[in-house]
Amino acid sequence: MVELIIRILVNAAAVWVAVQVLPDNLLSFDFGNDWWKLLVVALIFALVNSYIKPIVKALSFPISMLTLGLVAFVINAAMLLLVALASDALKLGFKIGGFPPDLNADAIIGALIGAIVISIVSTVVSLALTPRRLF
Repeated sequence: MVELIIRILVNAAAVWVAVQVLPDNLLSFDFGNDWWKLLVVALIFALVNSYIKPIVKALSFPISMLTLGLVAFVINAAMLLLVALASDALKLGFKIGGFPPDLNADAIIGALIGAIVISIVSTVVSLALTPRRLF
């Protein structure tokens, strides 16, 4: 349970940084002063991530590390699109390049760049929270 709460907070920080860094036409999140919306989006991201990670780990032994990294990157981008879809259903205001409803080039580019930013930020925050992993 503690691990899930930490993962939600790390994802919330990563999503917030991605929204601040990327232009609105690629990634936007209109949560105003409702911080709970950010936490709900982070919870959705953490839940989707917890179901997808075992699939990526299962793929890891027959393929190279570079291929695994590319697969994980594409899966992270797809996860962002799933989170945007769930956010739209819950009226939370998280959009990636106009998706939903329009899956266009901006949405795909926004998901790919968002996956990079979220991966970097979540790795940095995770390492900062657990420095013993470095050793």
